[in-house]
Amino acid sequence: MPFRFVDRPSPNHDARPAGVAVDMLVLHYTGMKTAEEALERLCDPAAKVSAHYTIDRDGTVYVHVPEERRAWHAGVSHWAGENGVNARSIGIELVNPGHEFGYVPFADDQIAALIDLARGILARHPIPARRVLGHSDVAPSRKTDPGELFPWKHLADFGIGIWPNLSSPVYGGGAEHSEAQGASFAANLVRFGYGVSPDVPLEAVVTAFQRHFRPSCIDGIADGECAVLLESLLVA
Repeated sequence: MPFRFVDRPSPNHDARPAGVAVDMLVLHYTGMKTAEEALERLCDPAAKVSAHYTIDRDGTVYVHVPEERRAWHAGVSHWAGENGVNARSIGIELVNPGHEFGYVPFADDQIAALIDLARGILARHPIPARRVLGHSDVAPSRKTDPGELFPWKHLADFGIGIWPNLSSPVYGGGAEHSEAQGASFAANLVRFGYGVSPDVPLEAVVTAFQRHFRPSCIDGIADGECAVLLESLLVA
C-alpha cells in the first residue's frame, strides 16, 4: 500500500563532510509519550536533534532533513573504527514510547512503511547489509533503541539488514567461558563493527548485540549462543 509522506522540516542539520558517502542506516525509536511531542522536539532548534525521517504508527512518514544533509540523530557514536556516524548515515525514528514510557511492539503499518522507505534509501546509497543498525549498536553505553521488540529478522527477510543464518542455534545459557574465549568474542565484536574500549564496557556492547541479534535473552553475558550467532554474521 502507498504510504503518506508529510513534510515536517527540521532546522537541525548541516553539511556532510566532503567526500564522505552515506553508507549507514541507523534506526531509532522516539522514546517519547506521543508522536507530536517527538515531532516537536525533532523540529525544535533549541533541542539540536533531528532525523531524516520519522514514521508514525499508522505508517505516515514525516520528512525532516534532506538525505544529502547530515541530520543530528546518533550523537556520540562509533562503528567499524569511525566515530560520529551522523556524517555517513541516514537516521529514521519510529514512533514508540520506548523503555521509559511503556515500550510496545511496533505497529504493522509502521514496519511496512519502514520497509518501503528503507528499500528506497538502499537503492539510492551504497549501504551494506551489516551497516543497517540500531542506535544501541552505535552507542551501546547510552542507548537501548530501537530495542528488543524491533523486528530485525523481518526486515532482513526483505533485504534490509542482516540476520544470523543458523538452522538450529544451540543456546549456551549462562555457561561460563574462559578468559580467552571472552577475549575472542570481544575481538569478533570489533571485527563486526562494534566499539569496545575502556570507555564502553564489554557488557554494554554484548547487551546491544543481544538486543539486535538475540532478543530472547538479554543479560550482557557473552555465552556460547552469542558466540555462534556472531560467527555466523561474520561469514555472512
